[in-house]
Formats: sequence, structure tokens, C-alpha cells
Amino acid sequence: MTVIDRPSPNHGPRPAGATLDLVLVHYTGLPTAEIALSRLCQPGSGVSAHYTIDEDGTVYGHVPEHRRAWHAGVGCWRGCRDINSRSLGIELVNPGHEWGYRPFPAVQMTAFRGLALDIIRRHGIPAWAVIGHADIACTRKEDPGELFDWQGLAESGIGVWPEPLDDDRRPTSDEEVGRLLATYGYDVETAGIPACLTAFQRHFDPGSVCRGLTVETASRLRALVRGFGDRGSWTS
Repeated sequence: MTVIDRPSPNHGPRPAGATLDLVLVHYTGLPTAEIALSRLCQPGSGVSAHYTIDEDGTVYGHVPEHRRAWHAGVGCWRGCRDINSRSLGIELVNPGHEWGYRPFPAVQMTAFRGLALDIIRRHGIPAWAVIGHADIACTRKEDPGELFDWQGLAESGIGVWPEPLDDDRRPTSDEEVGRLLATYGYDVETAGIPACLTAFQRHFDPGSVCRGLTVETASRLRALVRGFGDRGSWTS
């Protein structure tokens, strides 16, 4: 894969002993690719990422992978609040919900697939540890959003996609939903169940986004947590 070097000055060292074990997926959320690229590379902007993928499939490299880019902001995943220190950030050019959210072109997704597979293989990152910005910042972020093809990526070994069993489609309670969301990794205690549930839907049940707790959402949530088994690693 060809990566065009477009360096950003906005990065720092990873803390000693930090484990690189997450890939965080974003959309740029700005009107054009050039505006987004300029901001990511502008001194003093306070933001950056390791890579940006344009809608035509062009891949730009901004920050070396061994350096800590500034892409996650305030968030939490599985109890960790310093997401930047443990993750690689990949931006996909897309106007986002504020500027005209639209599907991600096939050529862009193909480039993402190639880059993500290369990253998780080189760093030994488990497939389930490829997550969205909204997953770690449920009250602030929506990206990459409900149009991102998480299901198709899971079929390629990037991320996971839960398939409910008949037993997963049973009545539930807020208590169970909160427990399951927290078990997977969402910051239920700080963000609250509704925000975490919407983030889950954007990732795993896009047909139910903003519809509250549906039977489909509850069943997918159960299937997701069940898939990790007793050891916390994806088994199905």
C-alpha cells in the first residue's frame, strides 16, 4: 500500500510501558478533504491522527505509529481514559453528520481494509479492538457512524459482528443492558446508558439508531458479550 507522507507536528511520545492495543476509527467531520488535512497538520491545532484515507482511496500518513497522536480526546474504554497512548487513529474523509453525512465509497473502504489488516497483524491487535470514536466518547462523538460497514469489515477480520441466537431474543431490563454495555467496554458509569446504547447501535445495529432499546439491539448486545466467552477474547 502506498502511503503519502503529509506529516503533522501534533504528537508526542507514548508513555513508557504503554501497550498499543487499539485502532480507533474516525470520520473527519469537515466539509472537504483539504480542510480536514490542513487541520490535522496545522501547528497548534491540537489534533492529529496517524493516517487519513480520502474518499478516492488515497492514504496519507501524519504521525509515526510509535508516536502518540492526538485524535481520541476525552473518552474511556474498558476503564482506560488515556486512549491516545494505547491506540492508532485512522481518519476517513467524510463530512459527517454536521456537514452532510454520506456513505463511505467502496474504494475508500478497500483502502481502509488493507491498512487496518496490516496494522493489526504487525502489532498483534485483536480484531475486536478496532472500534469507533463514538464507542469511547459516547456523549461527544458519532463517528464513524451508522453508514460505516462494520459488518463487511468483520467478515474480513477487522472488528467483530454479533449474530444473535434465538435465546438472545428475550425480554431485558435497563440493569441488564447497562451491565452488558459496561462488560463490552462502554463507559456506562460516566456517559449513561442512553448515550452508550446509541453508540452501540451506530456500530452494531444501525437500523435501530436513536430508536431506544429495541429487541434487535438487546439481542445483538447479548450476542456480542457472549462472543467474548470467559476469557475476554472473541470466540465466535
